[in-house]
Parts: sequence; C-alpha cells; structure tokens
Amino acid sequence: MLENMLDYLRITLFTLLLILGFFVFQAWDQDHPALVLPTPTMAANANHFVPDLSAGVTQVTQAETPMPATAVPAVSSDAKGELVEVTTDRFGITIDTLGGDILAVKLLQYPESLGSKTPYILLNDDPKTRYIAESGLLSALGPDTKERQALFIPEQTTYTLAPNQNELTVRLNWEKDGLKVTKRFTFTRDSYEVKVAYDIDNQANTTWVGNRYTQLARMNTPPESQGGLISLTTFFGAAVSTPQKPFEKLTFKDLQQSKVNTVAKDGWAAMIQHYFISAWVADTSEESHYYSNVTPTGLYSIGMMGPSLTVPPQGKLTTEAKFYAGPTIASELEKTSPTLKLSIDYGWFWFISGIIFWMMQKIYDVVGNWGWSIVLVTIVIKLLFYKLSAKSYRSMSALKMLQPRIELLKERFGEDKQKLTQATLELYRSEKVNPMSGCLPILIQIPVFIALYWVLVESVQLRQAPWILWIHDLSQKDPYYILPLLMGLSMFVQQRLNPPPPDPLQAKVMMAMPIVFTFLFKDFPAGLMLYWFVNNTLSFLQQWHVMRQLTHSSNVKK
Repeated sequence: MLENMLDYLRITLFTLLLILGFFVFQAWDQDHPALVLPTPTMAANANHFVPDLSAGVTQVTQAETPMPATAVPAVSSDAKGELVEVTTDRFGITIDTLGGDILAVKLLQYPESLGSKTPYILLNDDPKTRYIAESGLLSALGPDTKERQALFIPEQTTYTLAPNQNELTVRLNWEKDGLKVTKRFTFTRDSYEVKVAYDIDNQANTTWVGNRYTQLARMNTPPESQGGLISLTTFFGAAVSTPQKPFEKLTFKDLQQSKVNTVAKDGWAAMIQHYFISAWVADTSEESHYYSNVTPTGLYSIGMMGPSLTVPPQGKLTTEAKFYAGPTIASELEKTSPTLKLSIDYGWFWFISGIIFWMMQKIYDVVGNWGWSIVLVTIVIKLLFYKLSAKSYRSMSALKMLQPRIELLKERFGEDKQKLTQATLELYRSEKVNPMSGCLPILIQIPVFIALYWVLVESVQLRQAPWILWIHDLSQKDPYYILPLLMGLSMFVQQRLNPPPPDPLQAKVMMAMPIVFTFLFKDFPAGLMLYWFVNNTLSFLQQWHVMRQLTHSSNVKK
C-alpha cells in the first residue's frame, strides 16, 4: 500500500510536469506559426480570393442564351470604391462600394481596453491584420465575376440609426445592360446581426444565372491577449457547422494542410477568436458548398457558395444571408442560428459548463457582480460535493494521525523496506484506513472543476467586469498580484493539513508546489485566481473541520 502511495505521488508529479510542458508548447506554437506556402490556386489578386464557379461543386446551370460580348461589366480591375459608414447602437461599420464588402466592424459597446473610449475593432482592412467579410453575386453577366468585383453606387455614404428607429437599411445599386442589382444591408436595433440581401431585377432579354457567395478572410494574426509564456490559449481560427458536424474547428494550420470542400444544408462558416466571432449563416433551406482557401500572402478564407440561381428575362429574385459580428454570448448567437452558440468553446465538458454558466448568470442577475457570482458558484459547487470531499479528507486525516506510528515503524525496520511495507499495511488494516479511498471522490470532481475553468476563461461577460477594490477587470491579471499570492498561501495552508509524502525528496517537491504555482499562474485572469483562492479556502475549512471531528471522536474513544 505504501508503494501504491508513492506511485500515486509520482503520477501526480508527472501529470503536473506534462501540464507545464503543454503550456510551454502552446506558447511556443503561438509565437512560431507555420510558414505560409504558395498554393497553385492563386487568385488574380493575391489579396483577394473569389471562389471558382468552374470547380463544378456548385452545379451551376449554364445560361440558356449565349452570353453577349458586353456581358462582363466594364470596370477596371484597379477600380476603387467609396466607403460607406454606418453607425447603429452596436456597430460602427465600413462598407466598400467595390464589391459591397464589410471592411471594418467596431463594437461600440465593448471598449478596446478598460477605461478606453475607443471601441473594440473586430474587423479591419489593415494589410498586416486584415480581417474582412466578403460577399458577392457571381455570374458571367455580373455583378461580380471571377476577374473583378462589382462597383456599386451608394444612395448615400453616411448612415446613422436614429434613437427612435428600429431598423436601418443601406442600399448599393448596380446596373448593366438591363440587369439591375441592389445589395441591401439591414441593421436592427439591439442586434449584432446584419441581413445582407441581393434584389435582382432582370429587365434584359437574357436569362441571368449565378451564385451568391459569402466568406470571411483574415490574416493569421491573433489578438494580443493570446500571447504570453504561460498563456490561456483559447481557440483562434475558423469553424464550419453542418448538420453532420455541428461545430468543426479548423486551425490556420488545418486550412493550410487541406481545403474545406463540403456540401450541406443549414449551416454556417465563421472566424473565431477569444470572446468574439464573425459568421455567415445561410438560409436553412439552401444547400451550400463550404470551402476554404489560403492566398500566397497569407490571407485565409472560409466561406460558402449558395445554389445556382436563375432569373428569367423580366423576372425578379431576392437572395439573402445573415452576418453576425459580435461577442460570443449564447442568447445573441442563438437569434442568428441555434447552433452558433456552439462556438463558445467549453471543451469536452461543455454540457457541465453550460449548467455552471446558467447558474452564474442567475446569481449575477441577483447580485449584479460577476466576481461575487464566481464566489457564490464556487460555494454552491463545494456544497454539492461536500460529502464526497469529506470522505477524501477523512481518509487523508486518518493517514496524518497515523504518521507518528509510521515514523516509529521506520525507525524499527530501518532500510528493510519489505518489512516496513508489511508493517504499514498491517497498521492500515488494523486501523481500517485505506489510503486510496480518498482518490475516487477527487476524480469524480475533476470534470466539474475543468468545466468551471473553461466557463471562466470563455465567458465574454467577465471581460472588463469589476469585482471589488483593486480588481477592475476579472478577465485580466491582478495588477498587484494579491489574488495569486492569496491562492498560493491558501494552497500552502491546505497542504499542511495533508500527510507528508514518505520520501523526503518528494516532500520537498510538494512543499515547493505552492511557490511554483503562484509564480507560473500569477498572470492568469483575476477571475480564475478568485475562484482558485475561494476553492482552496473552502477546502481548507472543510478539511480542518473533518480533522477536528476525527480528533474529537478519537479522544472520546480513549
């Protein structure tokens, strides 16, 4: 049994070493992204990718009437559009009239940093950090073709959602040889969703055939918060949802190694980063072709192309897609698509995380502070596992009470480990103590604590959320390192209640653990440190209470 305890301790130390190695590897991998290799499928413009209709996956129907020589819009490939600025209660958006692409999205309700009046910029057109939302209507007759994008004419270049206005529509117009196309952007108050529609009015004598595509394109430039030596690396990359795979994550390395090529109904394509997401959502009845691409300049695209559309002469047709750009808040994401909330990446134990976050939200609705919500949820979880934890603590306390007798056995048997082990086992048997009985309750609780960990890491609600006094942002590190120090101290105090490892070297390693953990995790978000400190303190109090009960019972028996 003694040997089993030593093995258990070794496994614990090896596990901690693996965790530290994993964090270091993550940090290295973040700081050394793979090089972008040229691909044979270069677009005409290295900074712009247009899906290829000739690939055949979209099953485009050929036009009934041969395309006239003047069908391709006479727009120069180096044409530049105007910029249309749109301001709503939630957005500051810039739209380029060349193609009608969304070049910038500012989230007005999310400051860039604590105390800043500058809104968080989610999408931008800076060449180094380019991250834009593109959409087009591809056809040999226009408005968009493989070679060039349509140059729309805006009705005005500045739009603002008035205080008494619930909806705002931006229209961009294009016309050629009797074919009229209006690209509409519809913004709604209190919403991060934008409806992007094309109204096609074919007054020509030629049948129009084409496809709508929507895609997100960005450079592999993670937000600054993703860096650091021991960082909380959350998912940064693309994702696709189909009925077969409701949430398929794709790292930038995945996109380099293989292309997405899937046809499915009722899905979405997205780019995800910590706390925020942008996504295109197709109509649930449409069958779309999901694709990806990487340009030689390192611009990654994920998108989807809709089914073939046909508008006969004198006919009209409207096709629409939804665009979401904003925080990863489940209630907001569900409005755009029920499966979009899966992009809140809670890991393997997402079902437990969902329950924990629901509990945190309910407590927050009452107390109005996410810090106190973390404290109260930690207390609730400790109460739920009170009996299991008590069993573990009783086992450890009983072991500690036997330590003086085990020391006597060591003195008696010296270096004869076989006799020492036999005598120790006999002692456990006579005192009805099982050292391993304390492990199972701990193992059962591990999934719950991992789930809580990811709730605290992934919840955008904690971003810039204050607690008390010096903690003004639970998602950032404690500026004075008070919570990490309290966490380390609580860990040390709790450790003192446990029986020391029989091996002197292991005992020293265990003693150093609180110091090592305090140093390694000092830059972790304050919300996580708060949880850890409260959890350690509650564990210490419960263990101390259990030990006191055992001591009292032992004294009564005597």
